Amino acid sequence: MLVIGVDPGTASTGYGLLRQHRDGQLDLIDFGMISTTAGKPMATRLLDLYQVLTEIIDNFQPDAAAVEKLYFQRNVSTAITVGQARGVAMLALAQVGIPIEEYSPKEIKVAVTGYGNADKGQMQSMVKVLLRMEDIPKPDDAADALAVAICHCHSQKLRSLGGHS
Repeated sequence: MLVIGVDPGTASTGYGLLRQHRDGQLDLIDFGMISTTAGKPMATRLLDLYQVLTEIIDNFQPDAAAVEKLYFQRNVSTAITVGQARGVAMLALAQVGIPIEEYSPKEIKVAVTGYGNADKGQMQSMVKVLLRMEDIPKPDDAADALAVAICHCHSQKLRSLGGHS
């Protein structure tokens, strides 16, 4: 199963692609960040995000997708723009029929580190270990997207074993 994880944002959206084998082994396929230009109209930035994400989806043809749920922050305008980016990402994935699961930041932290209050450094270190990478993945948005994909793979494995996620 090829899974794409998405960490949405208007300025930058992280993505990560993992292949999960039947035995649960995870292989890193690709990861990166989609950036949009500050100062451009919001509609143009969202269109740019949509077009690049659609290209990635077309190139890799993932079987499943995982998107981070919106965590309400104190800054309402930031939450709104993240919500817009989430909508664009989910549209791009749904448009080609890819099943989408959503995970909260706490669910992702528990799946990756076993600890719901893990900090960014702990998360990045575990992503590196779980994916057998030489270095911590950069930029942060891409590392976060890989964590979302790992969370989905672990959740799917639990479901296939008859457990709950």
